[in-house]
Amino acid sequence: MITFNFEVHQPHRLNKEIKASENLFDRYVDKKLNKEIFNRVAEKCYIPTNELILELIDDYDFKVNYSISGVFIEQAIEFNEYVLDLFKDLVDTGNVELIAETYHHSLTSLYEDEEEFINDIEMHRELYKDIFNYRAKVFRNTELIYNNRIAKIAKDLGFEAIFTEGIERILGWRSPNYLYVSPDNMKVLLRNYRLSDDIGFRFSARDWDQYPLTADKYAIWLAATPGEVINIYIDYETFGEHHWKESGIFEFLRYLPYEISKYEHLEVANVSEVLEKLEPKGEIFVHEFSTISWADTERDVSAWLGNRMQIISFEKLKEIGKMIKENKDKLGNKYYEIYKMYKILETSDNFYYQCTKGLSDMDVHNYFSHFNTPFDAYACYLNILYDFEYYIKQLLNKENNLLIA
Repeated sequence: MITFNFEVHQPHRLNKEIKASENLFDRYVDKKLNKEIFNRVAEKCYIPTNELILELIDDYDFKVNYSISGVFIEQAIEFNEYVLDLFKDLVDTGNVELIAETYHHSLTSLYEDEEEFINDIEMHRELYKDIFNYRAKVFRNTELIYNNRIAKIAKDLGFEAIFTEGIERILGWRSPNYLYVSPDNMKVLLRNYRLSDDIGFRFSARDWDQYPLTADKYAIWLAATPGEVINIYIDYETFGEHHWKESGIFEFLRYLPYEISKYEHLEVANVSEVLEKLEPKGEIFVHEFSTISWADTERDVSAWLGNRMQIISFEKLKEIGKMIKENKDKLGNKYYEIYKMYKILETSDNFYYQCTKGLSDMDVHNYFSHFNTPFDAYACYLNILYDFEYYIKQLLNKENNLLIA
């Protein structure tokens, strides 16, 4: 069995300079830049790829799985509803399975308190219900961040399985091409990172010894891969944005279902079908102190919390969140706007931009960032956090003075 899984996400990118506005969203979020980027990627990736996959579903009964962040859906509604309509059309085919995640693509799974994480998941669940009339059975955490605790939380919330990265650090001699379980008996689907990265990262690499990657060659690799399930998980922007149309990426996708169909033992499936047909082959055990993800060479959480700047930002954000929670009643009708802004600031991209790693990992971070340097990203983020904190404290002081009077 083969599953094709795509992460669909665009963050609310922040203003480099705080705007003079009482509206917190306008004050901190660069709406103009977000609209520009969203529509550019829509034209290059979302629209042509969605239209192509609709064709592949008609022609080959092709099946795919999407995890779509809440902040992506917000921007689709605001900037380009045709993109969202295409995703609705895909879901309506019955060949598309939606995978749940955190609404704000956040790092809340790493908080000591589970409440924020659970809240972000439930918000996302409600959004899927409202937009697609869909309830997801499978959960994937932000950037496949995973440990035993995260798996247990997902299981307690009623999910049947969780996705994470199939790395040697947790597998040892075992293969990622099987279904596993967590210590709490939560089914675990593992990404085959080699075959995924062949498309996601190496497709356009002319110095790669397997360049060019064609659909027939890739199908041969899939057919020769041992195991029971091959989970391919990549950024959706792989098609047309990370690898431009001129690279041949759309031709690769167009002919892949046909090439796979040549092998009788290969079946393209939705993730729920995997859960129905396969039995777990063993346990995956991941301590909290060795949390994994699909990011960077280390495949841990260092992409977001690997340096002092990121940790300072993370701890300051949690401090502000605690203040908001403790003063919910005092914030009155301003609470929703403040809490919404706090959730936007939780988005993992804000920490990703602050990464200072070297070599190829840093190239990837720089590619996604709208800041010149990680230090600029840190200065901007911390400036917003302190301004946000001051704004909240001013409101609370005003409320206290009214109560005294």
